[in-house]
Amino acid sequence: MSDELIELIRARAGDSAPRLGLVLGSGLGHLANEVNGVEIPYSDMPGFPQAGVSGHNPKLVIGELEGVRVAVFGGRAHYYEHGNPAEMRVPLEILRGLGTQELLLTNAAGSLRPDIMPGGLMMLSDHINFAGHNPLIKEPSDTRFVPMTQAHDTTIRQGLARAAAAEDIALPEGVYCWFSGPSFETPAEIRAAKILGADAVGMSTVPEVILARFLGLRVAAVSVITNMGAGMKADEQISHAQTKAMAPLGAAKLERILRRYLRNL
Repeated sequence: MSDELIELIRARAGDSAPRLGLVLGSGLGHLANEVNGVEIPYSDMPGFPQAGVSGHNPKLVIGELEGVRVAVFGGRAHYYEHGNPAEMRVPLEILRGLGTQELLLTNAAGSLRPDIMPGGLMMLSDHINFAGHNPLIKEPSDTRFVPMTQAHDTTIRQGLARAAAAEDIALPEGVYCWFSGPSFETPAEIRAAKILGADAVGMSTVPEVILARFLGLRVAAVSVITNMGAGMKADEQISHAQTKAMAPLGAAKLERILRRYLRNL
């Protein structure tokens, strides 16, 4: 399936390998519109996982951003939509097949730290697979035993940190904790995550990091903070509508960092 889709994509977008792949999270899909290139709706790609969550932009865009060739997925499929932690394997196999070596994942997340407020950003230094699901289950070969000691690439993170500093945007690092969703976390679960060392919580990204490392892609991830964790702010009513409303605040900062990062390559 992946080989057929790679040929379809090359027929439309050309053979040149994208330098960077980008997966956009909830409320961030509009960034796909900033790329000057070829748009391919997910619906045009047979067998491609569909992004069925509002706030996503279900298309692949391959083209130029700040003079660098990129491949941008305007939305992702989530575990909670399909019950399959490997749902994003095909898109990442496509990236590898196109010759891409770097992947940047983004998501909307809830903060567990009072110094990282809604509208801010957090770069992932590590993650906790609290959901317990793994996209490599049933993988038949010994390649499934993927080391995760340095899952989040140091070089990409350093480049993003330099770009954030140049743009005078705060980009603290922290540990992201994956909950399966789609229900939001309880206050007790948030307290447990804090005890485990989490700085933010969300419903995506961790399966893609595991898959990326399995496929040999260098990967980093940035969370756009849309809310505080359940129970941390008494008057906050957490909802997906809030996620979509708050995401553009952080997305504007993330776009500036991304553009600077690409110019620095």
